[in-house]
Amino acid sequence: MQNQRRIKPFRCPWTPFAISMALALSFAGSAAAQELSLSLCAPQSNTFSTNVDNPFFPLQAGQQWVLVGKEGPDDLGLRITVLNGVERFYRAPKDGVPTIETVRVEELEWEDDDGDGEIDDEEFVIETSINYYAQTQEGTVCYFGEDVDIFLPEGGVSHEGAWRADAPNNAPGIFMPADPQEGVTFQQEVAPAVAEDRATIVDVGRSVTTPAGTFTDTIRVRDFNPLDGSRGFKTYARNVGLIHDGPLLLLSF
Repeated sequence: MQNQRRIKPFRCPWTPFAISMALALSFAGSAAAQELSLSLCAPQSNTFSTNVDNPFFPLQAGQQWVLVGKEGPDDLGLRITVLNGVERFYRAPKDGVPTIETVRVEELEWEDDDGDGEIDDEEFVIETSINYYAQTQEGTVCYFGEDVDIFLPEGGVSHEGAWRADAPNNAPGIFMPADPQEGVTFQQEVAPAVAEDRATIVDVGRSVTTPAGTFTDTIRVRDFNPLDGSRGFKTYARNVGLIHDGPLLLLSF
């Protein structure tokens, strides 16, 4: 879930290399920063389950979240649904990696012109994706990739950003730590030059009010993409999941 929604890149005169170096130096210079090792999601050294019950990112079949908000002049909606069935990775096991089953999560983002959280016939669907997650024996939620359909206003469909952890040179990323603590940084996507999103937990316990209620047991996450310099914030609430994504706030769950 790439995050749960794709961030629009901001205009910046720096090169991608300069952006990556600046971000790296920023976090390297912070005494509080701690980089989590991707070994937490390594297929060779963990066991995985589709029973994803991490308190900040629970994924039970049939669950659905709807977020709404404005981005500039546009009203947007985001609907996240945990689907039935599984997606299998590493179907041809090698190097001791068994086939891994993952939970399938659909995200649908659209232009919610009336702001009601419902997808009406005349409203434009911006993007749909199917995201794949599994949880380790220690409770870390690992991200195995996504299939992406981005619907272009002029017609046609882009699949930019799609990736799979079992493709050559890729690996599962850390989506939600088992014990999220302020200051930890982790790589959520591991697909070089395709999807490399990273995240840092920047706040714990912030009170956030949404149309669905006020939540106090939360973690705030800063996402950033070293490929294009885009960044944003998300908030997750215990036993709920995503409640805030950039300009979007939770309407129902």
